Amino acid sequence: MATSFLIVAIDGGAAAGKSTTARALSARFNLLHVDTGSYYRAVTHELLRQGVPTDDTNAIAHAAARLTLGTRVEGRHARIEIGGHGVNEADLRGPSVNAAVSHFAAVPAVRAALLAYQRDQARIAREHGFAGLVMEGRDIGTVIFPDADFRFFLHADPEERARRRAAEGQQDSIAERDRLDSTRKASPLQCPPGATGLDSTHLTLEEVVARVSAPIAARLAAQA
Repeated sequence: MATSFLIVAIDGGAAAGKSTTARALSARFNLLHVDTGSYYRAVTHELLRQGVPTDDTNAIAHAAARLTLGTRVEGRHARIEIGGHGVNEADLRGPSVNAAVSHFAAVPAVRAALLAYQRDQARIAREHGFAGLVMEGRDIGTVIFPDADFRFFLHADPEERARRRAAEGQQDSIAERDRLDSTRKASPLQCPPGATGLDSTHLTLEEVVARVSAPIAARLAAQA
C-alpha cells in the first residue's frame, strides 16, 4: 500500500527546538524542510533594506504587496528568494533583523503576502519527489496547515531558550519576541487545538526528536 503525502507542522517560540527537530524529521522521513521563520526574516531584511519603518503600517503593506517571492530547493531545504535573490544566512540572524522581525510579522499585510507562498511549498515538495513536508513556524498548525497530518507545539522556559541562543552565539530578546508574537492580532503564536504539546526545557534534542518521530514512524509503518 503506497503511503500518502505527509504534512508535519511544528510550532513554537524561538529556541524551543523547532529547527533541529524539523531537520531531523526531514532527513529520516524524506520530507522537504521549510523554516518559515527564515521567510519572515528574509522579508524583514528586504523591508529594512528598502528603508520601510517598522511603525508605518501603510508603508509596510505597500512594500509587502510588491515583493516577488520564489523558492530554491537546496538538498532537503526550501530557501526563499526575493526578487530572484536569496538572503545571506548571517544577514537573517543579524541584530537589526532580530529586533524588527516580530514587528513586521505582526502586520496582517505581511502575513497575507506570505500565506499562499507558504502553502505552495507543499506543491514544490511534491514536484521534487519528497514524501512530504515538514514546516516550522508560529502559525503552521493554526493557519497555514490546520489539517496537517501531525501538528506539534514545542515550548521551553524562556531562561533555557535564552541560554540556547547564547550558546549559538546569537543575541535574541526571547521574552520580548514571545510577547509580540503571542499578543499580535494576526495569527498569534499559540498551541493549535488538538496539537501535541512538548516541553523541551529538560530534554535533550535527541529526546525531543525521538518523541516527535515516534507517532510518524508508527503511522508510516501501519501504512506500509
